[in-house]
Amino acid sequence: MRVLVQRSGPASVKVLDEVIGKIDYGLVLLVGFTDGDTREKVEYLARKVVNLRIFPDDEGIMNKSLLDVSGSVLSISQFTLYANCSKGNRPSYIEAMKNDEAIKFYEMFNEELRKYVNVEVGKFGADMDVSITNIGPTTIWLEK
Repeated sequence: MRVLVQRSGPASVKVLDEVIGKIDYGLVLLVGFTDGDTREKVEYLARKVVNLRIFPDDEGIMNKSLLDVSGSVLSISQFTLYANCSKGNRPSYIEAMKNDEAIKFYEMFNEELRKYVNVEVGKFGADMDVSITNIGPTTIWLEK
């Protein structure tokens, strides 16, 4: 499982020009799954995301978590996190989990996050327009 975490101001996701999810402040997560992922990995990374101290304290030091700042999550499924470009210029996605299983893991991950914070989501498998105001910019790669 891979999660690309971006600290964000206003962010939204559109499908067919309709906004289906948006946050004012928090984290945008690009989330991908591979064979061998487990519920334990999902639970671990959800806890890691909400406790990741990447928000500034009063001195401007990244010392606060999403929980400390009452932020939200915009979660976007992204199988392309498992792109392999080692054999040429056309990425291979064979390491990405197949759709029927990946959607179950994506929903499980979002439900785990909802135990802690407000979560908005994109539409699994859809072409989405994602707008992110990356603050910092701060981008963190998590993998389990």
